[in-house]
Amino acid sequence: MRDKDRLVIWPIYFNIELSWNEGRKVSKNLAVKQPKIEEIIKAALEAGLNPELNKEAAHPKKPWIKSGSITINKKLPKNEAIKIIAKKLLK
Repeated sequence: MRDKDRLVIWPIYFNIELSWNEGRKVSKNLAVKQPKIEEIIKAALEAGLNPELNKEAAHPKKPWIKSGSITINKKLPKNEAIKIIAKKLLK
């Protein structure tokens, strides 16, 4: 069951090798090559978003790949939270 107070964040959102239609949610200048779930967790922790890991999750657009996902506190709109995480991934 989905928690309404948390947002789901997928590695696919930050992958520079994917198009918008394939699931990327940030501009290419904020995207990275092959983002790892561990890096995303670290970036979300640095941003104070209280991430929780779901290691066995598969994004609906690529259900055959168990990329994992995280959930974060719903402090901000999802697009803003994604951008904050993306900026931390670039560091």
